[in-house]
Amino acid sequence: MRKAILIQIVFLIFTILIPVFLIQAQTKYPETCAVLQIAYRSEIQANLAYMAYAQKAISENYPNIGHLFVSLAASEAIHARNFKKLLSDLGVEVKETSKSEIKVSSTKKNLKNATQVELQEIDQKYPQFIEKVKPEMHEAALQNITYAWESEKQHRDLIQKIESGTGVLFGVLTRTIEKTPTRFFVCQNCGSTLQELPKDICPICKSPVSQYKEVERIK
Repeated sequence: MRKAILIQIVFLIFTILIPVFLIQAQTKYPETCAVLQIAYRSEIQANLAYMAYAQKAISENYPNIGHLFVSLAASEAIHARNFKKLLSDLGVEVKETSKSEIKVSSTKKNLKNATQVELQEIDQKYPQFIEKVKPEMHEAALQNITYAWESEKQHRDLIQKIESGTGVLFGVLTRTIEKTPTRFFVCQNCGSTLQELPKDICPICKSPVSQYKEVERIK
């Protein structure tokens, strides 16, 4: 009898305290919550766009470029997952995005667009996110935003290796790229995207190399 009463008391305490805690968290970190919402939608959008670009590349007989886009999409999905978890921990309802906004062109144009998007995120969006979040000192949010920022820099470098030749030599370049199968590895903790496994730890989040997973090819 006493045990049952004690359980009821504990339950009532939690039902009262948890909503209060979530309200306090949102009040304490309003800018962080707003930034995480924007960052989450941005990463979801990037994931959807890269998967669409991958399908387009494969349909145009560029399987290695398609595999690159799939790998980038996998990384963006991890960033989105991390931001969604942070929002959930702060008691914020996540606002989903629409697939209808994705625009797909030729693979050549998609590469150029991807480069422009990554450069914008690296040079403008993520630095702004960090500056807005810093004053509220939410350590986990600042850390995960930084992880995503560093991963985007890797994305830019991977894309630019191909995008730099999207002029008159695009056909020659892509034939060279498609001769050898490519491999990509993504850290499941932070989204770091590499063509070779690091020796011991992730260069971004310092997780063990065992956190990396090779991205499977799609058809």
